[in-house]
Amino acid sequence: MTKQEMLLRTKQYSIANARLVLSIPINIVNKNYCDQLSRSASSTGANYRAACRAKSKADFINKLKIVEEELDESMFFLELLVELNPELKEKITPIYREANELLSIIVSSINTSRGN
Repeated sequence: MTKQEMLLRTKQYSIANARLVLSIPINIVNKNYCDQLSRSASSTGANYRAACRAKSKADFINKLKIVEEELDESMFFLELLVELNPELKEKITPIYREANELLSIIVSSINTSRGN
């Protein structure tokens, strides 16, 4: 996958999460989880962009580690939202699957960059 494809994919992931958040019924718990999801999902794309502008290999790896953390956090909040809103499982499942795929790509990139 090229850098441009990954930039687009992480941006689309952020947008998919934003659209999901807009569709979720608001209550105190959903609001808090949606806020967290919105931040971590958009941070995924933003930090991948930052990684593409890294100043060194170590900087690149460090920024990708942040992307990894943000994806994992997003997945956690998607899991919580499914548990509390089972009627949204069909909407959330493809977004969760994309997060998992992106996470696999990022972890693989980190390992490759480290020479593992």
